[in-house]
Amino acid sequence: MKKPTHYERLNHDFQPDSKGRLFFDGKKFCDLSGLNILRCGVDTVRQLYRGYIKNGVLDLFEKTGLVFFGGHEWHAGRIGRDSGYQFKLQNADLGLILLIKNFNVKPESVGPHLKIEVSPHLIDEYSPAQLQELMDSFADLVLDNIDYNQTAVHIAVDVQGWEPPADIVARMHCRSRTVRQFDTIETLDFDHLSVTYGRGETYMFGSPSSMQLCIYNKTKQAKATDKLDFWEDTWRKTDNPFEDTPDNYDDTKPVWRIEFRFHHSVVEQFASGSKFHDSDVPCYFKSYTALSHHLDGLLKYGFDSFKFLNAPNRFHPVWTLLMQDVLVQVPVPSHLDKTDYKRYYKTSTGFSGKNIELLIGNAISLAARQRLTAKQTIEALQSLPFWPTIKEFYAHKGMGDMDLRDHIRKLLTERCIRWGKAI
Repeated sequence: MKKPTHYERLNHDFQPDSKGRLFFDGKKFCDLSGLNILRCGVDTVRQLYRGYIKNGVLDLFEKTGLVFFGGHEWHAGRIGRDSGYQFKLQNADLGLILLIKNFNVKPESVGPHLKIEVSPHLIDEYSPAQLQELMDSFADLVLDNIDYNQTAVHIAVDVQGWEPPADIVARMHCRSRTVRQFDTIETLDFDHLSVTYGRGETYMFGSPSSMQLCIYNKTKQAKATDKLDFWEDTWRKTDNPFEDTPDNYDDTKPVWRIEFRFHHSVVEQFASGSKFHDSDVPCYFKSYTALSHHLDGLLKYGFDSFKFLNAPNRFHPVWTLLMQDVLVQVPVPSHLDKTDYKRYYKTSTGFSGKNIELLIGNAISLAARQRLTAKQTIEALQSLPFWPTIKEFYAHKGMGDMDLRDHIRKLLTERCIRWGKAI
């Protein structure tokens, strides 16, 4: 696809203006003066750590319920295998969730044993450095031989005065190869690789195990989760750069959120492939503190990867406005203008590629010969010491945990049906 172009931007005197709200395509105008940008910020932080689990930490989960840990009270419990972790400590007032003990690595072995998830209100209260210090303090209580394992973030833009058109699925162009199914789906479009649910109030493009764009009615979502008071306070205290008065939030109008969700594997690709203009050394950011300087780069990449078009090869004026004017509101210097952002993709010809697919194929053949069930086959593969490498390889191909299990299950079923007792 040819790279789309932008409409000409004019001010209300019809003069060219890089910040103008009139967009002209040569025939007609589009006036976006009524669109208010309420906020652009980080909605979710997930900091991953490597290390081995300290003695006594797993004792917290002998019973489900309240425990005291690190000077705070937490709710302790077990969680499903799909999360990749076995245990969880949660404190909603503090705004932290600690996911502990990787399913596929022994606690005494060094591995990705900890993920700390941070709520929006805590992100809003702390600077990136302060937040990192807080997360690290809890990580030090959970792990020994600790190291950063990468960060995942969600970047959200909240707007009023615009809502996605009914045909946004047809107008959104992206390279995603994955369509995930959610509860209450109403339409599923394989041609455009998207999901719509909630009666046109939520649109999701891309894979949660890679990079995803979500456009949804934030007002309704905040009401449903009893968080509307927090978000209304947040929207009121941020200033739309196009308005003279700071109080530009209108509580009679819905707020729509455009949210880009970057999986930690995608952030790792940027960390490995991006370079500063004056250096050939990769940026290689693994902590949220380091990543916070590159959030504008991720945001620009998100808008460019998911192209909302108004006409063939023409960006929609709303997308132009957001791409060109919006920056992430974090209290750190942005490295957008000094960095060449590029994703580094591992090849599939080395150990992490062809050999893994050969291993999976041979394992499936052996499992079929032994008449193992899909569950037994997956458990056998997960017992391998290099299972995390296998998961990482398929994650780069857009497969999450459930996708990989379905893939193995289908391969085993196909092998048994095609070869039967001749295996």
